[in-house]
Amino acid sequence: MISFDKLPYVIAITGLYEGRLRLAREVLQRYPNPEEAWERISLPGKSAAWQRAQQELEFVDKHHIATYYLHDSDYPQRLAQCPDAPVLLYAKGNINLTDGHFVSIVGTRQASELGKITTREIVLRLADQLSRLTIVSGLAYGIDIAAHRAAIEAGIPTLIIPAHGLDRIYPAYHRPDAIRALENGGIITEYMSGNTPERNHFVARNRIIAGLSDCTIVVESRARGGSLITASMAFDYNRPVFAVPGRVSDDCSAGCNELIRDQKATLLQKPEDLIEAMMWTTAQHPVQTTLRGLEAEDESDLNDNEKMLLHLLREAEDGLLVNDIAEETDIPYSEIITHLMTLEMKKRVKSFPGGKFRAI
Repeated sequence: MISFDKLPYVIAITGLYEGRLRLAREVLQRYPNPEEAWERISLPGKSAAWQRAQQELEFVDKHHIATYYLHDSDYPQRLAQCPDAPVLLYAKGNINLTDGHFVSIVGTRQASELGKITTREIVLRLADQLSRLTIVSGLAYGIDIAAHRAAIEAGIPTLIIPAHGLDRIYPAYHRPDAIRALENGGIITEYMSGNTPERNHFVARNRIIAGLSDCTIVVESRARGGSLITASMAFDYNRPVFAVPGRVSDDCSAGCNELIRDQKATLLQKPEDLIEAMMWTTAQHPVQTTLRGLEAEDESDLNDNEKMLLHLLREAEDGLLVNDIAEETDIPYSEIITHLMTLEMKKRVKSFPGGKFRAI
């Protein structure tokens, strides 16, 4: 970790070269000692940049913010491998940046209900089978927040990558989720306090989402959007990209379908596809069940598929995930989710943390 006496020089250099990352990296590469690098710089604005750095140093100290310098050993190595990695990161929370599997999940802000449910199912299923899993995303509406909330529900770390400094949360509506993420995960940004969520910041932060992760999943994306930028960056970093396919008539799936068509992403039908492609070792195995006879109970308010799912869940003492049910039946995935929601409203089944459903 960079020493506190050298930190203001790195902050000042990144501030002075704001928007010109390549130049900042070149200066610090040429002069590894940040203090010497600062002394070598002869540019207008040095005085203001130094004053701003002192203010930021006070903010970092007051709010117990961790900093990660590109040339230090504790800088996240996945990100350090990227040619445009930030020189300095600011972080808040209970953060592990090295151990385990890191998966970024992104998608459209105008996500469908099925897209949100699919995101939750992917996260819960991965959490059920992988040890030391961390979910990375950007806290935006739609797929991003669905991924963070699913990680919190599953009790696994989630990293939020905002497009602003750590003195605010955007969107403010997701502040409770961000606070919960700090308990097991955290918030990481390259922006100093006072930086607002400007359009170009969102594009820049996407490279951090892609760079921190072993792979990226796009759940829903329109033909154009930030999630496609993240996917493209991950592809350029030689990190695997996975995309959930959708109907050709669905606008929210156009981007995913194009990624698959252009061979920039692997089709993701179920979370196990990712585990197999990444050659990761599973910590647990899906629950195997068998259909048996029907129990005597009034089921006149249920249709045939709802009856089948209910009987299947009765036979599974530990409950079942949606993918387990899909393997045992011929019912389409989306219809299974609808039937389970109906059964839950009728108080026949109950959902539990981890994404499992059990018969009541």
